[in-house]
Amino acid sequence: MGYRLVTFASSKGPRAGVVADDMVYDAGADIVELLNKKIKPRGKATPLRKVKLLAPIPRPGAIYCAGANYTDHVAEMERAQGREPGPTMKDLGEKPWHFIKASHCVVGPNATVRLPSFSRAVDWEVELVAVIARKAKDVPVGKALGCVGGYTIANDLSARDVMRRPNNPPASPFHFDWLSQKSFDGACPLGPWIVPAAEIGDAHDLGIKLWVGDELMQDSNTGRMIFDTAEQIAMLSSRVTLWPGDLVLTGTPAGVGMGRKRFLRSGERVRLWIEKIGELRHKVA
Repeated sequence: MGYRLVTFASSKGPRAGVVADDMVYDAGADIVELLNKKIKPRGKATPLRKVKLLAPIPRPGAIYCAGANYTDHVAEMERAQGREPGPTMKDLGEKPWHFIKASHCVVGPNATVRLPSFSRAVDWEVELVAVIARKAKDVPVGKALGCVGGYTIANDLSARDVMRRPNNPPASPFHFDWLSQKSFDGACPLGPWIVPAAEIGDAHDLGIKLWVGDELMQDSNTGRMIFDTAEQIAMLSSRVTLWPGDLVLTGTPAGVGMGRKRFLRSGERVRLWIEKIGELRHKVA
């Protein structure tokens, strides 16, 4: 195992760190500044087990989230609504589609997420996260992955029962309430660290899983993305400038609660895993 980039709690406030051989080295810099550097851990270190990890990027500049971007997830959602799966948006000639989560909803490993009082249907969504390391504007697909410094894990928590505004007709552009559904406090557990892109290799052949308690809910592979990470970054950069520290959540596979009408309950623990990255854990209350 090589190194990992983290943010950890200290008496001086949040600090950037480098993890190597289960030891945390204080990097003495903002973690975004480390994304473009080759790191050689040095100096005094603290055992990882004695360090409180925070979200690797506690306040991202922007969080872009891909919607309906796994073939197996799209199929399960179509069936949940009584329809047979058809062609994907890519098959139909569409481009990647993203919504934005507010940066204030990021929390770190082992956090307790307070279920919002206005929802009784908070859902889970494990996602591979691409961390932008270089400014990107109008980047072609072939060069898009060069803007990625590393990868981490997120849970794109979603309040499903407030996603629609019932008094607005479905055809109205104001029918959906993305703010309430996706940006409540704690709606983006993130971590535990950032793995450099070079160590990940092919980001589109990684096992990806999520458990609620001991029950395996999501079990898939990032190869089932409809639009891959490069296509997503290219599309986003054609519309906005991506900056170092921005996050791209690349979509979730099948196994979410909405498809089975089973949602998170107070006291439950959630465990997320992505191959070559590791585990992110949190609980809800």
